[in-house]
Amino acid sequence: MWFKNVRAYRLTSPFDLSPEQLGEQLAQRLYTPCTATQPLSMGWVPALGEPTTELVHPVNGRFLLRLRREEKLLPSTVVREQLQEKVEAIEEQQGRKVYRKERLTLQDEIVLNCLPRAFSRSSYVYAYIDTRANWIFVDASSANRAEEFLNLLRECIGSFPVVLPQVNNAPTATMTGWLAHQSLPADFALGEECELREPGDEGGVVRCRGVDLLGEEVEAHLNAGKEVARLSLSWEERLSLVLAEDLCLRRLKFSDELMKENADLPEADQAARLDADFALMSDAVTKLQQRVMELFGGEAE
Repeated sequence: MWFKNVRAYRLTSPFDLSPEQLGEQLAQRLYTPCTATQPLSMGWVPALGEPTTELVHPVNGRFLLRLRREEKLLPSTVVREQLQEKVEAIEEQQGRKVYRKERLTLQDEIVLNCLPRAFSRSSYVYAYIDTRANWIFVDASSANRAEEFLNLLRECIGSFPVVLPQVNNAPTATMTGWLAHQSLPADFALGEECELREPGDEGGVVRCRGVDLLGEEVEAHLNAGKEVARLSLSWEERLSLVLAEDLCLRRLKFSDELMKENADLPEADQAARLDADFALMSDAVTKLQQRVMELFGGEAE
């Protein structure tokens, strides 16, 4: 429930579906387990988990969604070994060369034969739509996983136009200035980790951990022309994060004080606790996203 990574997307038009309407649309693609020869299955499951059944959980204009993703684990080394054995057998028995097109056909046959015996791995992707602030926040560390979530959502509701947020001031230049001039915004504090990169596609990368980010070692790299690509920060003693140049909020860690605000709720009422946790978490994430946009000069037109 407490998001670990946040990829934010700006809604380009107001989201006008009610929770009930959205739930009906998502019901078209409920999660079903992989069939014997199916490598991947994705579908919607109850947002708060069992025993609840609602696919959409609304709190203060924010709609929580949960996607289940099941993937068959088929090591590529196993496929390559079996493919090589088949190719060698054909070339030896038939005295001819096996070319690329035939190799691909053989590879597909091997995958289909192995899938029924492969292990499965399930994972969940959470996201919430903030209908008041016009954002969707996906708990995903990779852009591909977030886009996978958004694409399935679009399949269900027909249209869901979003764009990555754009800011007026370059994040790398702004974060570099914070360290070079020791001028961090007052509501943020430095962590002990950063990633420095030389300009250019082939520039070197330096990763610093457990060091004083305002010390001589980091200063020397900045003086040599490197720029800050990632920076660990804490915000208002509410949460810590790694802020990246792509504006992704990575490795979120909420403070104990924030997470204990619902400690008085009975542990037996899991649904009530999850509901309260979502309200706390989503309020913090939305406010943090708005603050991050302000740090870099606001949203670009």
